[in-house]
Amino acid sequence: MKFVVLAAVLAVVAARPQDAPEVAIVRMDSTQGEDGSFQYAYETSDGTNAEVTGESKQIGEEVGTVMRGSYSFVGDDGVTYTVNWVADENGFQAQGDHLPVAPTA
Repeated sequence: MKFVVLAAVLAVVAARPQDAPEVAIVRMDSTQGEDGSFQYAYETSDGTNAEVTGESKQIGEEVGTVMRGSYSFVGDDGVTYTVNWVADENGFQAQGDHLPVAPTA
C-alpha cells in the first residue's frame, strides 16, 4: 500500500510544470466585521483576481455562512474567464459564459 501511495505522489510531482513562472500578489485587501461578515479580494501578476463577501444567515434552526463572489483567470488560450458564484442554503452555484448549463425540462 505504501508503494502505491509513494508512486502516486511521485507521479504528481513529475507532472507539475517545470518552468512555471513566478506569480506575485499585486493587490490584496480584507475586512472582518464584528457581526462575522467579511470581505476579501486579491489580484495576481498573471491576471488572476478574486472577490468574496460573506455573512451569517439564519438557515432553519441553524446559523450558517452565506458567501458570494467571483474570480477571473487568463486561460492558456489567452482568453479571460470569469466565474460568478453564490454559496448558500441552496449549495454552490456557479455561472460563467464558459461553463455548461443544464438543459431545461
